[in-house]
Amino acid sequence: MPSKKLDFKTGQYVVYPTQGVGKLLRVEEQTIAGQKIKMLVIDFDRNHMTLRVPVDRAEISGLRPLSSAKKMDEAIAAAKGKAGAKRMIWARRAQQYEENINSGDPMKLAEVVRDLQRRSAADTMTFSARQLYLRALERMAQEFAVLHKMDLEAASDKIEDILGVPKEIDLNATEEDDEEDEEPDEEDT
Repeated sequence: MPSKKLDFKTGQYVVYPTQGVGKLLRVEEQTIAGQKIKMLVIDFDRNHMTLRVPVDRAEISGLRPLSSAKKMDEAIAAAKGKAGAKRMIWARRAQQYEENINSGDPMKLAEVVRDLQRRSAADTMTFSARQLYLRALERMAQEFAVLHKMDLEAASDKIEDILGVPKEIDLNATEEDDEEDEEPDEEDT
């Protein structure tokens, strides 16, 4: 089955599913096991990582160019929708969310953000749910930031503004957190 040839250019931003947005630095030839292989050299500045992907394996690995602004807007609109059914046990849902995050697909990232975002300031989140939400939001924001020429934090804030995530939410609050205000005993002095 013939596959379409992906055409990447040096300096172009690309999305590698498990790492997020990176910049294609160059195409180089490396000799591995006596064979010359063309490699795409991608820099993930945020992760302090450089990845080399064989050109022949780029499509199979899921490497893709950035989404269009229109597709990103559609993904954010999807994240505004009603949360999906929560009929599965948390472990299975968390595994599904992890797979969606690692897919690199903006629509699947939007599903995770949609299902895990807080709808009101009173909502609480478990630690693992918060981590998944923040990873999905960051992956969306990476692409959004490059498309709209802004920094990552501003992109995250903009997405949450569009989604209507309440500002007064303490992302460090969890269902298990029952912090007590500890004051030193004055009797000990």
